[in-house]
Amino acid sequence: MARRVVVLGSLNQDLVITVARLPHPGETVMGQGPGYYPGGKGANQAVAAARLGGQVALVGRVGNDSFGGALIKTLQVNGVDTSGVELDPKMPTGTALIFVEEGGQNMIAVGPGANASLGAADVERAVARLRPGDLLVMQLEIPVAVVERAILDGGRAGAVIVLNAAPARRLEPALLSRLDVLVVNDREADVLADHGNSPEDAAAALRLMGPRMAIITLGPAGSVFCDQTGVHRVEPFVVNSIDSTGAGDAFMGALAVALAAGLTTELALRFASAAGAAATTELGAQAALPRLDDLRRLFDLDLSSFAEA
Repeated sequence: MARRVVVLGSLNQDLVITVARLPHPGETVMGQGPGYYPGGKGANQAVAAARLGGQVALVGRVGNDSFGGALIKTLQVNGVDTSGVELDPKMPTGTALIFVEEGGQNMIAVGPGANASLGAADVERAVARLRPGDLLVMQLEIPVAVVERAILDGGRAGAVIVLNAAPARRLEPALLSRLDVLVVNDREADVLADHGNSPEDAAAALRLMGPRMAIITLGPAGSVFCDQTGVHRVEPFVVNSIDSTGAGDAFMGALAVALAAGLTTELALRFASAAGAAATTELGAQAALPRLDDLRRLFDLDLSSFAEA
């Protein structure tokens, strides 16, 4: 039986405006919108995993407001167990302001709201949902102290610890050394470690900091990873990209599902890359997250090994 995925992370209401080009500091650019979409890296990754067949639970916080209620309902519709999502009586639901330019590049600012209130009790709720071998997936849109405690407690519970170190920030080597999987993009890799000029050098440098596997996503250039066998490149899937907002979260959700299903590293990374590419073909974060049928349709992808796992 496939292992479960427990996500400890953020839930946000995304406000999206599409523009011809991203604004410069001090500049006003007229655009189209706004569009309102459910988001937050934790919620996005939980939905991404659930849509691809994972058994997924999310632990987090929302405000006791209309945004929070709508976010929980959307998660439930997508098959995510929301029993670990608490209503915060003092803080509003987190909000992200997103500009998306033609071609898919974006600019994002996040007001964390209730996500900033996560603490020890939330870690306990997440760890209580873990069986040995289950995956604990986290990001950095929640307090780092919460992530640190969850890494320790989740490891003691026998979980596979997966950290998407985004948004970018420095982390202590002692923390990184407790990770099974570290996932960053190229900008986040620059923040975490000094390395050579190539993504391959960066992946090797990150793994030397302690995680069992380090993965760097490179957008339309694919990804690289470094594990005990060395550094490897995963070629990209080519799509007509219109919005890259949810691509990293789609990658993370798919990676978690593939690892939970017991796929090899190479197959798991290719599956994740396909999901990340597919997510850029529609507007919005959660709205664009693919299902298995979408991957088959877009890429004629052979998912027989995934189905058998």
